[in-house]
Amino acid sequence: QVQLVESGGGLVQAGGSLRLSCAASGRTFSSYVMGWFRQAPGKEREFVAVVSRSGLRIYYVDSVKGRFTISRDNAKNMVYLKMNSLKPGDTAVYYCAAGSQWATMASEYDYWGQGTQVTVSS
Repeated sequence: QVQLVESGGGLVQAGGSLRLSCAASGRTFSSYVMGWFRQAPGKEREFVAVVSRSGLRIYYVDSVKGRFTISRDNAKNMVYLKMNSLKPGDTAVYYCAAGSQWATMASEYDYWGQGTQVTVSS
């Protein structure tokens, strides 16, 4: 089992940057595929990015490609989401998630953090 705690959210102007962090407990962090999702008010939870156990395989939703970067540090039990060129449409609660399979569907992930709010003003 793993517990996840996100941090790094906040209010930023359009065009700005934020780096989200997700701290994982437990000694088996490196055995999990890690994903980032987001949920805007009134909308379903949306896949953002996923990173493989080794960190070598990465995939993004089209809307963030070239702007967001997912990474992980297995020695520190951390996963990150660096967000550049932020847009008002990126406003959402961002969640990190851990799963046993490479996936882009939220239902495939077993463990979730509590989320961190990202608000981008125009």
